[in-house]
Amino acid sequence: MEFNEKLQELRKSKGLTQEELAQELYVSRTAISKWESGRGYPNIDSLKEISRYFSVSIDELICPDEIIVAAENEKRDLIGKYTALICGLLDILTALLLFIPVFGNGEESTAVPLFGLTDTAAWIVIVYAAVVGITVLNGICAVIISRLDKPIWNKHRLITGLVLSVLAVLLFIVTRQPYAGVICFVILIIKGYLILRSHKNGK
Repeated sequence: MEFNEKLQELRKSKGLTQEELAQELYVSRTAISKWESGRGYPNIDSLKEISRYFSVSIDELICPDEIIVAAENEKRDLIGKYTALICGLLDILTALLLFIPVFGNGEESTAVPLFGLTDTAAWIVIVYAAVVGITVLNGICAVIISRLDKPIWNKHRLITGLVLSVLAVLLFIVTRQPYAGVICFVILIIKGYLILRSHKNGK
């Protein structure tokens, strides 16, 4: 009998619904549903909690092959969370463009912070600020979501962060703000490297 069948049997033996078991184990009902349908395995901490709650050993719950799969899934999820967290922090770091003097101002190209631009059309400054603001907001969301058990949300934030970084690089280069463009390009390269490495290690 596989883990998903054992979990269903144990739950039903106590007369619990998936929702009730989820509350007892401090996980979501979706997690219980996923485990019972064989679409995934709990992480090691959840396995310990299931073992304790039903008074069975982990060996009785799950076979060695399933333990290896569960450990690999946990490793992949952990790598994904840390990648999302670091990329989110890099997005938040973009806020520095609002305060450090990296924007050329006027013919002499005096370096000023974003809101110190005087020889640039107001709407361009607003576009700069909007791109930086949305990128920072995406980073804050990514940091928060990285703490949750939502891998698909992490993936969406990573994609959004990459798109925003590419947009920022293009915007600053096209409008002849090379220093800001280089900073965003470096952030983009770091994020790209982290995502590729995460994808490679997660296989």
